[in-house]
Amino acid sequence: MTRLTRVLALAAVALTLLPGTLSSAAQIDSKAVEFVTPDKITFVKNAAGTNETAVLFGDPAKPGPYVIRLRWFPGNMSRPHYHANDRFFIVISGTWWLGTGDTYNPDSTVPVPAGTYVIHKAKQPHYDGAKGEPAVIQVWGMGPATSIPAEKK
Repeated sequence: MTRLTRVLALAAVALTLLPGTLSSAAQIDSKAVEFVTPDKITFVKNAAGTNETAVLFGDPAKPGPYVIRLRWFPGNMSRPHYHANDRFFIVISGTWWLGTGDTYNPDSTVPVPAGTYVIHKAKQPHYDGAKGEPAVIQVWGMGPATSIPAEKK
């Protein structure tokens, strides 16, 4: 069998299998698995206009587990604050900038690229946000999700 014949045979097999996989609309039992595609995730802008939030699971205002996605707009950072509970993050896209302590100094923040896992430890002052590009982060923890100001005056 020549190389061309093998390539044509493999292409024929692939084309034969392709229509079967496209036409079989598999169904997922929603009692077992739920999913939301990115185009169906609804973001709500905060009052300050610095970021948008999408609640993916639970209610961050109530006791219990929650998962949210935050989209930070470029040039926006939080002021020093802390949370009552540990919070866990994955940077999904962009660069998120992190700073620690109760004195706001955005020049001392550290860039955190997409794919990075971050923990904000309970009761430890920090600040964060986006600088030159948007940053999308996913956050999960135990509610109620609190944000307590910690800026040194």
